[in-house]
Amino acid sequence: MTRNYPLAVLFLVLALFSCDDNEGLPEVNAPSTYTFERNGQSTVSFSGQTTRIKMAEELSSAFLDFDNTTEALLLEMFRNDDGQGGDVNPFQDADLNAATKSIKSKVAASRDLFSTNATESAEIKAQFESWISGQINEIYPNRNQLATAGNAGQLADGTSTRYVNAKGLEYNQAFTKSLISALMLDQMVNNYLSTAVLDEGSNQENNSQGVLEDGKNYTTMEHKWDEAYGYLFGNASNQADPLTELGSADGYLNKYLGRVEGDDDFAGIAQDVFNALTLGRAAIVAQQYDVRDAQAAIIKQKLSEIIAIRAVYYLQQGKIALENEQYGTAFHDLSEGFGFVYGLRFTHNSLSGTSFFSRSEVDQMIDDLYASANGFWDLDAATLDAISASIANKFDFTVAQAGN
Repeated sequence: MTRNYPLAVLFLVLALFSCDDNEGLPEVNAPSTYTFERNGQSTVSFSGQTTRIKMAEELSSAFLDFDNTTEALLLEMFRNDDGQGGDVNPFQDADLNAATKSIKSKVAASRDLFSTNATESAEIKAQFESWISGQINEIYPNRNQLATAGNAGQLADGTSTRYVNAKGLEYNQAFTKSLISALMLDQMVNNYLSTAVLDEGSNQENNSQGVLEDGKNYTTMEHKWDEAYGYLFGNASNQADPLTELGSADGYLNKYLGRVEGDDDFAGIAQDVFNALTLGRAAIVAQQYDVRDAQAAIIKQKLSEIIAIRAVYYLQQGKIALENEQYGTAFHDLSEGFGFVYGLRFTHNSLSGTSFFSRSEVDQMIDDLYASANGFWDLDAATLDAISASIANKFDFTVAQAGN
């Protein structure tokens, strides 16, 4: 079933619809697919987002390539300092090596959260690089040893092998799951869907007058909205109708929107997000900016819920595995949960205009999970339940709904 919107979001949507007089403007009719044209040519463009998703996919795979990966290689995949076909070619895809884009430049780089917070942005970027260093310097030398409390190594998880540090954390999972929020989510909900970006300078006036970017077939506002869309659906083979392959287009935000959609408690959320993205883009074409902002509020709420739901899910699954002393399974789930908890910092509450979770709140949850001498080895059910409840209480779902 489709979940109801929280009352606060509904009130915000109603307020946005009532703030402008749309008399004389075209009616907003959203197409069934994300297809928009001007003079018979597409106006949709988000190639930079597709490039960064592909870079992230290769980087994620390289974490466990024990025979070929080095710290310098992983760092270059993250930073892409060389770019444009220089001497360093970290990616298997030649187009990525030639690209001037990078993952790092867009991590914790949103207008709403970090334009006046360079210190925290730099610390977050450094945290991602520290996980890379930990993978090479702690995991690689001990990958053939059995992990125990206080000692890095490997643990069995069914037919899979998990490689954890001395506290039980999989650095590859912490990196990948945190990147979902620090890159994809943050850029969507705190940057490209922000009115500070959409309406920057003369963007609204230019959009209303049909002023296009130099040499392009789109207005700046159209392009900014498309770039948000690209971080969710930019790697889909059918980018205009991406729900047909939801969850398989990439291993990042698209994948976990698909995972939450597959839970009966949240069925319909993917269609809600897609509809809002499409209607919001149509509203830009129709110059109805209150409609645009109402759709942005829905997207911000729903995608923030994705991160919170998956955080609770993995904490609860980790709790079950710990109780059964299945440590490889437990630490894998808890490592994923760790990344989603870290990612709560990048959620967006449209009522407050900032994150649902302050930095201190997220830091406290991470400390509760991981700060003890032996990290995950020391965790108990009460702690995991308490963290799960503190997350769910910010949203319109229960721990039981998210955790099953």
